[in-house]
Amino acid sequence: MPRAKRGFKRRRRTNKLLKKAEGFVLGRKNKVRRAAEAVDRAGVYAYRDRRVKKREFRQLWIARLSAAASICNISYSRLIFALKKAEVKIDRKVLSDIAIVDPKAFGAIVDQVRALAPAA
Repeated sequence: MPRAKRGFKRRRRTNKLLKKAEGFVLGRKNKVRRAAEAVDRAGVYAYRDRRVKKREFRQLWIARLSAAASICNISYSRLIFALKKAEVKIDRKVLSDIAIVDPKAFGAIVDQVRALAPAA
């Protein structure tokens, strides 16, 4: 039986792998075994960080809201409580954007919520 060296298929698989490793440094971009390890590890990081990104953005929005709320003399937790009590359906992302782009409008929202939820 003739020896199969997998010429075409191996080359195609290798080229696909090295394409994914473009931009990596040292031997991780052109040595197949090192590139395979690097690409696998990059995939693990990418999968994990797609979830971590959501956490980090929420954390950022909360920090922005907390800073904007403190300017309006209300704590973040009291603001969120008042928003829930007043049944305002604006999420943290949009609220933080309003707080950055239009602080007066954010102040108006806070004042309106304070009036509707006096316990806060």
